[in-house]
Amino acid sequence: MSRAGIDSRDPQAVRVRVEMLEKLLERSITIPGIRYKIGLDAVLGLIPVGGDILSGLMSAYIIWEARNLGMSRWALTRMAGNTVFDTVIGFVPLVGDAIDVLFRSNTRNLRIIKAHMDRHHPKTAVVEGTVTRRAI
Repeated sequence: MSRAGIDSRDPQAVRVRVEMLEKLLERSITIPGIRYKIGLDAVLGLIPVGGDILSGLMSAYIIWEARNLGMSRWALTRMAGNTVFDTVIGFVPLVGDAIDVLFRSNTRNLRIIKAHMDRHHPKTAVVEGTVTRRAI
């Protein structure tokens, strides 16, 4: 347990943190008129180089959390590939910004984490906004 009394490696706590960060980075802002959701990743991408690096570091935190869950090297490599592609393509002016809005690396990485957690930590499954309690 950490000093705050919260186990930072608790699968349920990890799931909540990763889902919140994914929402912040990918779907936290609604574009008026078209109701399309973007996130901090796309907004930071508008800042040349530094914004892409900052969003890449925030995305790397999701991979760090996945490593703490004991995910396979293959899954971590796939997640790193998503993040590196998103970060590097963001360096390209205009085209990178457009791809940032469409290629949601953090959403892809969240799907990989959820698949792992559903298999290895089924007690963390969420159904319609409530945590399910499964008997083992």
